[in-house]
Amino acid sequence: MTTQKVCLVIGAGDATGGAVAKRFARQGYTVCATRRSLDKLQPLIAQIQEAGGIAHGFASDARQEEEVVALIEHIESTLGHIEVLVFNIGANSPMSILTETSRRYTKMWEMCCLAGFLVGREVAKRMVLRSNAEGAKGTSHKGTIIFTGATASLRGSSHFAGFSGGKMALRSLAQCMARELGPMGVHVAHTIIDGAIDTEFIRTMFPERYALKDQDGILNPDHIADAYWMLHQQPRDAWTHELDMRPYMEKF
Repeated sequence: MTTQKVCLVIGAGDATGGAVAKRFARQGYTVCATRRSLDKLQPLIAQIQEAGGIAHGFASDARQEEEVVALIEHIESTLGHIEVLVFNIGANSPMSILTETSRRYTKMWEMCCLAGFLVGREVAKRMVLRSNAEGAKGTSHKGTIIFTGATASLRGSSHFAGFSGGKMALRSLAQCMARELGPMGVHVAHTIIDGAIDTEFIRTMFPERYALKDQDGILNPDHIADAYWMLHQQPRDAWTHELDMRPYMEKF
């Protein structure tokens, strides 16, 4: 097996996840990117490869434990050690509490939190084993795990009970993992993306908000990716656990 360092991006969509994948590829990482549909990953993989990077795409449902276990084992045994995990699954689907269904609510929790637990657990096992194998537990940086949060990670809003419940649970998971794994040399961080991101969804559904792009009024995915790279590069005597990002004009 190659000893190439790997950045695994779970939920490598067209905005934040894709930008993070390209950012780490530029830094020499082998990128492993996942989405539910492999076809939707092909443009991102092609862009990274055309720029001289190494990237592999995987169709994966991160809510399914067997799929997650198999994916992590495949990457670790054939492609390289996962040095960075970025969990970037969204599941933002507003609905009135009066008409919300248990099926939708459960699915959002599974996507936002259960999937983060499954992937985080499997990757953390490998990172900690590598730390222990060197006989120097906690004496060096053995990996970075970053969970992408949202405004809903901090407060609930009308029509967002399902999304906010899942994102708040993910934030709690990140805190638990950080407190346990930090002393073992694993940096666990949680980001709060507090504002609209430059995506096709925002352009189509919220044109007035998208019009603020020229004034830097919405988040640029490349700039979010720069912050993720910064988190991975931090020395362990000054690790950031929670980092919030928003446009300068965003209220909070």
